[in-house]
Parts: sequence; C-alpha cells; structure tokens
Amino acid sequence: MDYKPHALLEEPLKIHVRPTRLHESFRMYLGYLVLGLICLSVTLLAFPMRALLPRALSKRLGRRLVTHTTRGYLHFLTRMGACRFDLSALDELRDGPAMVIAPNHPCLLDAVMILSRLPDAACIMKAELVNSVFFGAGARLAGYIRNTPLRTMVQLGVDDLGRGSHLLLFPEGTRTTRFPIGALQGTTGLIAKKAGVPVQTVFIETDSGFLGKGWSLLWTPKMPITYRVRLGRRFDPPRDTAQFVCELEHYFQSELAHAQLPDFPVKAQPA
Repeated sequence: MDYKPHALLEEPLKIHVRPTRLHESFRMYLGYLVLGLICLSVTLLAFPMRALLPRALSKRLGRRLVTHTTRGYLHFLTRMGACRFDLSALDELRDGPAMVIAPNHPCLLDAVMILSRLPDAACIMKAELVNSVFFGAGARLAGYIRNTPLRTMVQLGVDDLGRGSHLLLFPEGTRTTRFPIGALQGTTGLIAKKAGVPVQTVFIETDSGFLGKGWSLLWTPKMPITYRVRLGRRFDPPRDTAQFVCELEHYFQSELAHAQLPDFPVKAQPA
C-alpha cells in the first residue's frame, strides 16, 4: 500500500533539509578560503627562505613545509566534517628508497593527500601551477618540476631520484577523463627507466566527483566526502618504455574496474 504524507507535514522536512545544504556550501567555501590563506602564508615564507638559504637546505625545508601545511589542511577538512581521509597506507613509503610514485588522478586534492605523507617527495606539476600566484612560490621552494619542456622535466626528475627522493608523477598527465582511468603517458616509464628506479602504483578512491574533471568550483558536493588511498604493485625499473606503459595501463584498469569512483568526466552537479 502506497503511503503519501499529508501536505502539511512536508514543510518541516524542507526546513530540515535546507540548512544542511547551506552548511555544506559554507564548509566548501570555508575550505577554499583556508586553502588560499595557507598558500599566502607559504608564499610569504618561501621568498625569504629561497633567497637566504642554500638551495639544498631550502628545498628540503620547503618540502617539509608543504607536508606540514597539507597535513594541517586535511586535518581541518576532517574536523569541520567536510571530508574523511584514509591515507595510512602511504606511511609505508615514507622511509622507502627512491621510486616513482604513480597514482590515478580523480581530483585536485590527490597531490595534497600524497604530499601530506611524504616529506621528501618531488612532484611534477603543470607549468601554469608552478608559475601561479597561489602555488608558485611554495612549489619553487620545494623544487617541484614543471611538466614542460619535456626533456628538462625528465632530466630534473631523474636528478631528484638520483638524490634518493620520491617523485610524484600522475601517469595520466591530467585528472581522469574516463572511468576508471584515462590514457597513460609514457613519461612515467621513461623517467623510471633512465633513473633505474621502481614504479610504485597508488590507487585513490572517492565517493564524490568533487574537483574532478568537469566539476565546477561553484558546485556543492554532498558531505562528508570519503577518500581512501591504497598501495598497488611495485614495478621493477622498466626496460622498454612503450611496453611498460601498456602493462601499467592494463594494470590500472584491472585494479580500478570495481573501485569506488564517480563517472568521469563529471557532467552535472549531484542532486
């Protein structure tokens, strides 16, 4: 028997739901604001540190600064009920040998999550981010690497790995454009081959399309958003770059086929 509530009972429900959506929007914009303030603070610290300290020391301190600030930011998001993070699997890599860390890339928070756990990781970033007002000073202090030009990017990545650092590199080259993972680029295998280091795969799962490809910064997600990171297979240093990329892409597709991920690209704000 179908049950249809009395019309007078629908008003309290609307009153109850509306503040919840408003609270989610408030948390989202507060999160943006706090991120902006953190970036501004890092920028103010980065200029004198880079100018006054030896390059090796400023780079090391810059990476630790990024780790502490990103970890603090994720803690803030958790405390205000916007997100839940399970990143404990990354702690296994913290004191590990030099390697390329290769995750899938469902959203803009991916690098933040991984760098919050790895205090000596270089990161290959889009050139416009390294040159940007908000992220540029901190990225340059930490010695993060522009993704162009290609030859320079590869050489700098190999050099960093040669000094024993981790190198965070998203094999897709951009956020995921199709489920479960987009086409992979050859730079992961090329850098690992030249440096003679393994490739550690990392899987990032989430129940929301928030900040994924196609998501508008003005769209409000349902909260809390859940993020989980798990480690995959560690591949030996590749010998054949093209063959390695094919093997890596097949492995990602197999492992993520039943993972908790939204459809990509995100085409509409969830109701």
